[in-house]
Amino acid sequence: MLTLGVLCSGGLGLDTLTKIAKENRIEFILTDNNSSGIIDFATKSNIPFYAGNPRKGKGFNFIKDFNVDVIASINYLFLIEEDIIYHSNILTFNIHGSLLPKYRGRTPHVWAIINGEKKAGITAHVIDSGCDTGKVIHQIEVPIEPNDTGAIMLEKYAEKYYPLVKKVFDDIKNSNLNLVLQNEEEATYFGKRTPEDGEINWNWTNEAIRNWVRAQAYPYPGAFTFYNGKKIIIDKVSFSNEKTKSSQSSGEIIKLTPQTVVKTKNGALDLRILRTENCTFTVGNRFGNENRK
Repeated sequence: MLTLGVLCSGGLGLDTLTKIAKENRIEFILTDNNSSGIIDFATKSNIPFYAGNPRKGKGFNFIKDFNVDVIASINYLFLIEEDIIYHSNILTFNIHGSLLPKYRGRTPHVWAIINGEKKAGITAHVIDSGCDTGKVIHQIEVPIEPNDTGAIMLEKYAEKYYPLVKKVFDDIKNSNLNLVLQNEEEATYFGKRTPEDGEINWNWTNEAIRNWVRAQAYPYPGAFTFYNGKKIIIDKVSFSNEKTKSSQSSGEIIKLTPQTVVKTKNGALDLRILRTENCTFTVGNRFGNENRK
């Protein structure tokens, strides 16, 4: 049985943590103050835990007296300092939500949908001093279907997390670890997203706007536009068969029934689901940043 330190956050972290605990001995847990489920699990299981930012030696001071084979990072909110990284006897690894070396950085599944990718996945990789740059241990590919949202992709990932973690543990137990260097020439990096980043540019193509909307659909903050000074959050659009005219401009409302139709760079989109209630639109008016107050 392996002895472990587990760094985890959120529902995804909790789900994986509880499965890990059934087959391994967890010596300590690092989490964040908002992950109440993980804190409750640690308390009820009598597992020592630290909740909060581990930086500036706080995390290491908590774990320094523990002797563990492996440290596993599962959906952990914080960057991990080197004193924690190198505290394991065998391996410190992370599960990242992309097929590394592509989509290093934050919310990779959202970026993959935005960019129109047909597949994504999760990677178990060694943690080093870089950002998602460590050697790859295992990967699981996950297809992106045409109607998948960011939340749906995360649900798909959740089903794969523990099987991937278990693969790593089994390799360690069987002395069968195969670590593969990432190809830096193929590496891409995408930064952290905030709710304010979700504004729709109606000068984009139908495909680009649709991907933008579904990547950020409920329960995520949502793609948005402005109309008469009001922020309009849009959770679903579809390609429209409505014919457009050269005199119409991008963002212009060209039809209201049976659903609102909006002109884009290369056609039009039907607005299927709006999160913002009590919206009344007028044909000929436009959505867009110029309507912000």
